[in-house]
Amino acid sequence: MEIIQQLIDFILHIDKHLIEIVQDYQTWTYLILFLIIFAETGFVVTPFLPGDSLLFAAGAIIAKPESGLNIFLMCFLLIIAAIFGDLVNYHIGNYIGPKAFSGKIKFLKKEYLEQTQAFYEKHGGKTIIYARFIPIIRTFAPFVAGIGTMSYLKFATYNITGGVLWVTSFLFIGYFFGGLPVIKDNFTYVIFGIIILSILPPVIELIREKQKSKSPKY
Repeated sequence: MEIIQQLIDFILHIDKHLIEIVQDYQTWTYLILFLIIFAETGFVVTPFLPGDSLLFAAGAIIAKPESGLNIFLMCFLLIIAAIFGDLVNYHIGNYIGPKAFSGKIKFLKKEYLEQTQAFYEKHGGKTIIYARFIPIIRTFAPFVAGIGTMSYLKFATYNITGGVLWVTSFLFIGYFFGGLPVIKDNFTYVIFGIIILSILPPVIELIREKQKSKSPKY
């Protein structure tokens, strides 16, 4: 329970925690953020790690001269982390397959697999790009692709495109706008807003599917 509270606190106050990381570890911050992004996208059991909010907050902090970090180097490293994370996840899915969702592993719930498969059916290969901007689905999409939904070459193409778009968009939005007084003074609310906006698409999709299933058939 304490670990969950610490994780929630880290996500909602990620700007403060990142500032502490930069102050305490300086150049090692590149590696720390690399590992977080890699794990969030690369391991199907860690969908709870921050992604969008981490990139936004990192961009805002790097914009401060005292951070001593380079936005272009950070962007390059995190793109590599995102791409290789999905790549590892794809191969894990290809190796393990549907057996992982038998219910023995608490984090791997069957409904996550079904939601991601439904997302594939609607958006096809572009799911890998769309999924980058949606928590949980972002983690499960490459895993499901590896199970057999998508060829490796097709996956790799969408993986690179999605990784570049995801990292650069959130990182540079934070870099250019994170320092604005209205955002800086309400950073926790902004992070909370990012989280809500990120999870809205799958929630809306789920509601639509339930409404369709309840609709009378003639």
